[in-house]
Amino acid sequence: MKRNRFNHFNNKNILVTGGTGSFGSMFISEIVNEASPKKIIIFSRDEMKQWKMQEKYKKNEKLKFIIGDVRDGDKVDSVFKSFKIDYVIHAAATKIVPTAELNPEECIKTNIFGAINIIRSSIANGVKKVVALSTDKASSPINLYGASKLCSDKLFCSQINNTTKTIFSVVRYGNVLGSRGSVIPFFLSLKNKAYLPITHKDMTRFFLTLNDAVDFVSFAFKKMNGGEIYVKKLNSINILELAKIISPKSKIKIIGIREGEKIHEQMIGKDDSEFTVEFKNHYEILPSLKIKDQKIRAGGKKVDKNFYYGSDNTGIIDQSYLKKEIENIKTRQTF
Repeated sequence: MKRNRFNHFNNKNILVTGGTGSFGSMFISEIVNEASPKKIIIFSRDEMKQWKMQEKYKKNEKLKFIIGDVRDGDKVDSVFKSFKIDYVIHAAATKIVPTAELNPEECIKTNIFGAINIIRSSIANGVKKVVALSTDKASSPINLYGASKLCSDKLFCSQINNTTKTIFSVVRYGNVLGSRGSVIPFFLSLKNKAYLPITHKDMTRFFLTLNDAVDFVSFAFKKMNGGEIYVKKLNSINILELAKIISPKSKIKIIGIREGEKIHEQMIGKDDSEFTVEFKNHYEILPSLKIKDQKIRAGGKKVDKNFYYGSDNTGIIDQSYLKKEIENIKTRQTF
């Protein structure tokens, strides 16, 4: 029996940018199994990933695959016009921190100008709701990836002040366990090497599963009023401890912090505390441009002044749970 958590996607045309990435792949798998959308349009620039996904779902006529880049405004707009999009999940991004530092113009083109193209086409074509995926690195950023995503967040949230029927919100979370390019697959690939490289012995990171990420985005679609940043409550882990769990016999080598890297990540900085509301399982950062007109939803309460939510002041991930998830990652990927 299908659960009700995705019923709001029924009879909708859904566009997923970056749809062949880790999040997009999991989202599409869940929606195909548990909802009845009209169409799901997978828009991405990786033809090999698209081909593999097409092979997996070749009997499903509701899925449409489009090769394209969010940086190409004309292509983006043609997709919106062709499929009469109802909902957009904007997951396309340049997200690897060192890559963004070394290729700043390419990062800006994708993460900022790509966001602008999605916003313009959504408004012009009467899209109902848009959720943009963000990152903990967008809170008080020190690297270009984080700064570009903060700019993207501002672009989406500021649309609350425009006379448009399209509702825009942002979902912010931390590292997804096992996602492409993340630390766990990296450590697993080095398990039989002489050592595991650690940038700093005190470094901590937020983590969540892909299923948790999909559920949280779905939750945002149900609750969004427009202009909010939804921030999931997450636990964190020390990266040195993570390395020891993955490969307890490996030696550890401290190699120093990389370009644009923080020792601890944060989801909500003190400067956002004035606009932040706490709920049981998440926070909402209300749009600062319209703070006087915002009503706090039932179940929420304002956080204290100078509130800070970082990977160094939250709960610790249970190790037995983490070990189980690492085993699941091993079965899904080849290293």
